[in-house]
Amino acid sequence: RRTKAMRGKEKKQEYFAKLARLFETYSKIFLVDVDMVGSKQIQNVRLQLRGQAEILMGKNTMIRKCMRQNLEAMPQLEALLPRVEGNIGFLFIKGDFEPIRKVLADNFVGAAARAGAVAPVDVTIPKGITPLQPTETSFFQALNINTRITKGAIEILDDVHLIKKGVKVLPGEAALLQKLDIRPFTYGLSITAVYEEGQVYDAAVLDLTMDDIAMSFQAGLQRMAAFCLGAKYPTLVSIPHSIINGYKNVLAI
Repeated sequence: RRTKAMRGKEKKQEYFAKLARLFETYSKIFLVDVDMVGSKQIQNVRLQLRGQAEILMGKNTMIRKCMRQNLEAMPQLEALLPRVEGNIGFLFIKGDFEPIRKVLADNFVGAAARAGAVAPVDVTIPKGITPLQPTETSFFQALNINTRITKGAIEILDDVHLIKKGVKVLPGEAALLQKLDIRPFTYGLSITAVYEEGQVYDAAVLDLTMDDIAMSFQAGLQRMAAFCLGAKYPTLVSIPHSIINGYKNVLAI
């Protein structure tokens, strides 16, 4: 008879085999942050990505162990190891990145600010008349928010920067936002890193356009030309400048 420990070991071996197979099969991977993301939300994304990508979650300790066990066969996984931290998942991609990014972006959902949660964005309450009755002014007084009573309702006199990005939401702040029916946050599968053909880079690289790349290349050429001119060492990038400067000197005579 199979014991609970035996079944657990079998499940772990099956997970290791599946993860190793996915690493062998796919050369493109998104590492996604799934903090504050519900299981139903993940399931919706999984269904919409069927045939385009596979999602796999798991304990970081198990993921790292599996990756280390397969480093000899897949040494490129070593670059991924430092990125396996926090509440993350793997999204193994078959085709282009953009359709996958669109599905992820479309599945972000609004959420209330919960006490103790770290704010992903700044939260500002706009000035104006609220739906709250004068009996609830204590919420505003506790947070040092200037108000007055207008037409039987509480009016906020100035825009209020209530919560700063990266700071934990306080109970009073969460309660006030709930009363005002403000859902300031959105949560979804956020791309934290990209793995492609053995290379790992930040998700921000996905937003670069050809114009951005051309500008960066041009700036590099300009710095190289300036260095070569200063060192009086002719190169392909500095010779055109040397010729122009020489021509200007001839005209000045």
